[in-house]
Amino acid sequence: MVKHLPPIVKQLLTLRNPKAWPSPPIERLHGLFTRTLNEARQRNAENGWLVLSTCTLLTTNHPAALGHLYKFVTRSDPSSAETRRSFTEAVDKAAIMREAALKSVIFVGVPRIINSLTGLREAIEDDVYAALRKHAARDAKPQNIEATIERGMVLWKSIYEPHAVKLYNKLGALHPDFIMFIIQAYGTILSPLPQEGPQQGNLTRALGSVVAIAALRAEGKFEPQLTSHVFGLLKARYENVLNDEDKYLSSDEGTEWVIRTVDKIIDAVAADEGAPMVKL
Repeated sequence: MVKHLPPIVKQLLTLRNPKAWPSPPIERLHGLFTRTLNEARQRNAENGWLVLSTCTLLTTNHPAALGHLYKFVTRSDPSSAETRRSFTEAVDKAAIMREAALKSVIFVGVPRIINSLTGLREAIEDDVYAALRKHAARDAKPQNIEATIERGMVLWKSIYEPHAVKLYNKLGALHPDFIMFIIQAYGTILSPLPQEGPQQGNLTRALGSVVAIAALRAEGKFEPQLTSHVFGLLKARYENVLNDEDKYLSSDEGTEWVIRTVDKIIDAVAADEGAPMVKL
């Protein structure tokens, strides 16, 4: 059994920025959150704001900032746990953030999700954590795999039509298992939870597209995939059941607001990293 890393290997692992970015200054974060949340409230798009903020901070690998976001949305004074506004509200916000982070795994990979869910867990109070769902709602079983694939195909078509078949074949030609992995991931993770009735933290079809846009915009250099999921959000307006927020988010104006707000968050957290900022 290997109990210790060779010294030279241990040294190598310290190179090339191995750690997540630290949180930007709290004052800057709170100013950013306040401005963008106020804009979201004017549009009745608070869930969309929370989802895109979570996914942007997650993708830029700022897990501590994700913890600050949770405190900001659940407390009157983010620095004081005694100012938490409502237990029920805190559970709801934590569940939405956790679900948005899970869906992001499709776009940014497992390591960032581990970092970010860990940062979120460290910020969530024990009583709130105890109230979050503990049982797996996506446990793959022989009796649900066909329904999962069908759900994935429905989502795939709703995002990519009229090019759904062409894109399916193109990705399938890259590797036969690749496209099936994607369809199963869409059915399992990216789609809304299939169970009947309200589900803790469940995100609508439109909010799933907000996850994709925020993650891909923050990641950068993935224009074709980002464009596809922008179309996906715009096409969410054709879903059979839409609440008022989904109608706004999937509108031309709402989609523009999502992208611009993601850019504002990217610029704020990148200011200490020497990254170029996008002019809005």
